[in-house]
Order: sequence, then structure tokens, then C-alpha cells
Amino acid sequence: QVQLVESGGGLVQAGGSLRLSCAASGKSLSINAMGWYRQAPGKERELVAAISSGGNFYYADSVKGRFTISRDNAKNTLYLQMNSLKPEDTAIYYCVSGSIVVRGPYDYWGQGTQVTVSS
Repeated sequence: QVQLVESGGGLVQAGGSLRLSCAASGKSLSINAMGWYRQAPGKERELVAAISSGGNFYYADSVKGRFTISRDNAKNTLYLQMNSLKPEDTAIYYCVSGSIVVRGPYDYWGQGTQVTVSS
């Protein structure tokens, strides 16, 4: 079993930055893809960014150039650096893992962390 715990969410003004972290415990995740989903009120959950163990990346068009995903396999930790935040980035962000490919599907989900961007 794998546990994923997100941190780093919060309230930020438009144009600001946040860095999300996801600490993974359980079996080694170094061979799996990991990523971040988000879900805004009234909207479907969407894959924001993902990274494979081999260094393949996925970014949603809406975050390209603003968000950067990275991972530290030695620490079993995933990061999402979010810059130039916009009010439409407001959502609950979920850390995911357990997929072979970046687009998923993913087997393991964290509880989520709230990101709120004020205008």
C-alpha cells in the first residue's frame, strides 16, 4: 500500500507562487509515474502535470510555462512549483502515483490540498 500526503497549499494573490509537496510512503515509487490532479468546484478533475521515472513529462495546456513538476526519488517526494498563479488555478490539488505512463490511470491518491488564488 502507498500513502501520499500533500502539503504547501494555501491562499495567494494572483501572480504569486506556491510550491506543493507530496511525501510518499509505502513501497518504492521510483519506477512509477507520479503527478498532480486538481478539481475546482463544479468542474471535472483534471491532470495538471505528471512525470515518469524515465523523465517524461506531461503538462496541461493551461499551466504550461507556469508550473514545473519535479521529483526526488531518494526522498520519495514529488513537487509542483506553481508560478504566475491565476484565480482559475483555485482548486483542490491531489498527488497521484502508481501509473506506468504519465497520463495514467493512477492507482494511489492523496487527500488533497486546497489552493486558493485571489484576484
